[in-house]
Amino acid sequence: MYQEERKKDKKDSKWIAKSLLSGLLRGSFIPPKPTRELRDLTRYKRKVIEQVSSEKNRIQKILEDANIKISSVVSSTSGATATKIINAMIDGEQNIDELLKFRHGSIQSSIEDMVSALKGSLTAHHKFMLQNHQRVY
Repeated sequence: MYQEERKKDKKDSKWIAKSLLSGLLRGSFIPPKPTRELRDLTRYKRKVIEQVSSEKNRIQKILEDANIKISSVVSSTSGATATKIINAMIDGEQNIDELLKFRHGSIQSSIEDMVSALKGSLTAHHKFMLQNHQRVY
């Protein structure tokens, strides 16, 4: 039959104390302050990049929910053209001809493709959500 061992916390702590006093254990490595600060900044930068990416994805999801396929006609939904179009839509612009005025010359999609991509409908809820995500982003 299996016999349970007694907890060994006290025995372990005594062993660690004896080992430390006799010089058998080394102290933990603590990097110099500049290294610790650089690590903090690196972690912070990674978190900010992840948050920005998440906000972009949320904006994309809201647009798709509104049947606006802007990502199919621009290279980035965070680029100048897409941002101007999204901001105009948030402000209530529904006329596609007016939205096409924000189209940058370097966009490779045809005007017909852009027209069909922008033929969605933003509800007040979509606008509210986009506005909040744009503010965070």
